[in-house]
Amino acid sequence: MVEYRIDRRSGVSTYLQIVQQTRQALRLGLLEPGDKLPTAREVVEATAINPNTVLKAYRELEREGLVEARRGLGTFVRRTLGSAAAESPLRGELADWAARARRTGLEKDDVAALFHAVLEEQFGAGHTGRSHAQGTEGDSV
Repeated sequence: MVEYRIDRRSGVSTYLQIVQQTRQALRLGLLEPGDKLPTAREVVEATAINPNTVLKAYRELEREGLVEARRGLGTFVRRTLGSAAAESPLRGELADWAARARRTGLEKDDVAALFHAVLEEQFGAGHTGRSHAQGTEGDSV
């Protein structure tokens, strides 16, 4: 099950952080079709946010066709995103690179900026592999 982490200093709205973290879990294969998302009550207890914020995020995910609400049962994953498995060898290489960047004194925002700049060079500004409505991926799940 996904555990949401809310960064109140990120400048990203709380509901959008939930949407982004769910998308990331789907992309990494941490959530699969049929998996149940935490209830709004569970998310509220873990994060101390308003229940309506959780429901707004879940409605957005449902609108995108990623999850479906089943009355009285909960919210369930309908489909996954991408194929970047959490166990991919590339993840290990990226983790090693991030550790080296940290040892050289780079801050998290510096590393993110550098990584996104390289992504743009490699994939181009017009190729993100997702629709414009999806936004950017979250930091943690």
